[in-house]
Amino acid sequence: MRILYLFFFLIFGLNSLAQRTVVKNLTTFDDKRLHFGFSLGLNALDFNIDHYESLSQNPKFVPETLTNTRPIVGTNKIRADVSKLTPGFTVGIVTNLRLTESLDLRFLPGMSFGERKLTYNIPVVSTTGTTDYFSIKSTFLDFPLLVKYKSKRMNNQRPYLIGGIAYRVDISKTGVEDLVRLKPFSSSIEAGMGWDSYLQFFRLSTELKFSFGLTNLLDNGPKAPEPQVYTNAISRLTSNMFIFSFHFE
Repeated sequence: MRILYLFFFLIFGLNSLAQRTVVKNLTTFDDKRLHFGFSLGLNALDFNIDHYESLSQNPKFVPETLTNTRPIVGTNKIRADVSKLTPGFTVGIVTNLRLTESLDLRFLPGMSFGERKLTYNIPVVSTTGTTDYFSIKSTFLDFPLLVKYKSKRMNNQRPYLIGGIAYRVDISKTGVEDLVRLKPFSSSIEAGMGWDSYLQFFRLSTELKFSFGLTNLLDNGPKAPEPQVYTNAISRLTSNMFIFSFHFE
């Protein structure tokens, strides 16, 4: 009996909420063929890392000895990982082209700043000393081209899905002394979800997006006398990114 009372209470409450008069903002906003805006967001960079089962499987491997450690030989299994994600910052411009009532084509060029800290199962040793991790800082020029699928508008709210491709250029300095060097150009597949809120003077979109790298970014190792093992242990390295954005349009 209590469940029946609760059921009727919920039905009555939802019905009252649906009948409540809500002033709709920006009623013709989605009719625009083309509109612009800007975007601010937080990001977290990550790596997807494939390792050689053992160093001897890498034809470039040459035995070496790190300072204060035992010699590195072909039977060693060296593993790298991003132990924790470091927050970064993303800023961009929004260009939105209306395709249909439910579909938009969006181009969001911008810049992303972030950092990844690689830790290994051996000490990270270089000519400058020994550390717990190796830091890779990146500054990307972002060129995402995305399709946005929107649900029906509910008063001043509208959820959506988004997906597409992105091309990125890392313009940060990657010196020949870096223990792990990255190629500057990369491509990714992106997918996410968001929520449009129609305010009095603009539309605010809150969006969570995932970017999965397609391109192997691993470049040649550093020049001697820097150790090569931190690069030689990796067979393939791709870049992943998680982006939480606010779009103002």
